[in-house]
Amino acid sequence: METVAGAVTHDPPPAAGGRQGGPLIVTEDTELLDDLLRLCAAAGATPEVHHGVPDRRGGWETAPLVLVGDDAARRVRGAARRRGVVLVGRDQDDSGVWRRAVEIGAEHVLMLPDGEQWLVDRIADVAEGVGRPALTVGVIGGRGGAGASTLACALAVTSAREGLRTLLVDADPLGGGLDVLLGGETADGLRWPAFASSRGRVGGGALEESLPELHSLRVLSWDRGDRIAVPPQAVRAVLAAARRRGGTVVVDLPRRIDDGVAEVLTQLDVGVLVVPAELRAVAAAGRVASAVGMVLRDLRVAVRGPYPPGLDDREVARLLGLPLVGAVPVEPHLLRPDEGTAPPGAAPRGPLARFCSEFWERALVEAGAA
Repeated sequence: METVAGAVTHDPPPAAGGRQGGPLIVTEDTELLDDLLRLCAAAGATPEVHHGVPDRRGGWETAPLVLVGDDAARRVRGAARRRGVVLVGRDQDDSGVWRRAVEIGAEHVLMLPDGEQWLVDRIADVAEGVGRPALTVGVIGGRGGAGASTLACALAVTSAREGLRTLLVDADPLGGGLDVLLGGETADGLRWPAFASSRGRVGGGALEESLPELHSLRVLSWDRGDRIAVPPQAVRAVLAAARRRGGTVVVDLPRRIDDGVAEVLTQLDVGVLVVPAELRAVAAAGRVASAVGMVLRDLRVAVRGPYPPGLDDREVARLLGLPLVGAVPVEPHLLRPDEGTAPPGAAPRGPLARFCSEFWERALVEAGAA
């Protein structure tokens, strides 16, 4: 057992996908009930309240989370053992709480008010149906004009086409907006400035529903206003909410590393450094890789041609000392803007889409999500 935010915990129960109901509260302590109802409201969950084990069949067994007031421990002692039971009390000096927790099979012992934030997060998790977090991939250019935004969009479009819940995040306020690259600059939905005051926990479902939907994926981009940054704590809250929804998250990163970008890097599973096959680009990419590598452990390189004599994708990877993702192919229609507004990776049989499909296939297997 270990203490976490005022709670003593065992391993958490397995989470299920899809939105679930609210927790079951069992207590006759009106003061404790008021506090638990307040915390449920903060987590966006509507609980079911009983003084003892519910009479109806399945109520105790099927609730995603059971919060038992210390006053009710004896009344639920004979209930079926299950995961996800939390014994909630207030008296930090009452050693008998541990015995009562064992008697009812509680996985967690939580003391208020110290454990309030932990409990809010836990209630929100079960209300949202949190499962495996999204595979989160950051794409960054080794130099300006490397094609990082193009690859980020293509990865997101390909992920969505293959049926994964997908969010594309524009972390570069000076990049012109990924919604523009996707042809959705006028699409309804929130942009980064709307989340500048976010603190603590952001609801994953509410975030997803608030964003523009383009090409079957959600996009968090910048508007055309003057704001060019949001506080790091807002970046942390928003990206954490996005990851809780599962699927994939693709982040287009700027080459400068500020506090907000550092927050993104801490939540990435994989980073892809896009490097043109030029010696100057390789030199510049080395500096970017050094800065990014201070935070992100899994950084790989994708090389974009054409290739000069004596320099290919493997040599670029060797010079940078990074694992090679592969050679990023050219998408012919992107070189001919007059042929329409299809986004990068939109042609399922195009070379860029095939490259992205192979990337996801490998990455999902490595992450154990395939």
